[in-house]
Amino acid sequence: MDGLEIADFIGIIAFALSGFLVAVRDKLDLLGVFIAAFLTALGGGVLRDTIADRAPYTFTHVMPTMLVIIVIILSILFKIHQKTDLDKKFYFIISDSIGLVAFSIAGAFIGLMVEFNIFGVVMLGLVTAVGGGVMRDILLNKVPILLTSELYGSVSILVSIAIFIIDKVGMSNYTSVMSVFILGLSLRLVAYYKKWHLPKIG
Repeated sequence: MDGLEIADFIGIIAFALSGFLVAVRDKLDLLGVFIAAFLTALGGGVLRDTIADRAPYTFTHVMPTMLVIIVIILSILFKIHQKTDLDKKFYFIISDSIGLVAFSIAGAFIGLMVEFNIFGVVMLGLVTAVGGGVMRDILLNKVPILLTSELYGSVSILVSIAIFIIDKVGMSNYTSVMSVFILGLSLRLVAYYKKWHLPKIG
């Protein structure tokens, strides 16, 4: 298993949990829970691979789907659905933030593999990170978190740019990628708890 697969799997697990928690909060039935979790965890990757003209990883490998199913089953067994204020719990915030950063890294590396320029790399990182969540929020008739949350899409963009830079300067190794991951995760968490936002017009 290479670093790209690890980043992808971390993102899938984290976003499956995030999607599950959102579905429970909105009182969806069991099918709705599965759809929300699958969209959140896998939707961005399907969009990414489609743009990169690749067979979607989700449709050629069993592991992504199995990971989502396992996360849902474990979440039910541990009765996470009985908690209150799920979207404010630490495990929701951390899972969503980990998914955001891990998927940004995975998407950026796919962009580098298919030799996209910096704009393409950033776009793939952003689409991978937020695409599934946007589809989920639209399905649930909500304003996508990308457009309202504290430095959400901005963190994905910064992480993707960082991956592009370290690749171009020949420093794309485990240590540098982990450093980007930790810094991106830290920025997202600090922005959430400090309520940092981009400026708004008006």
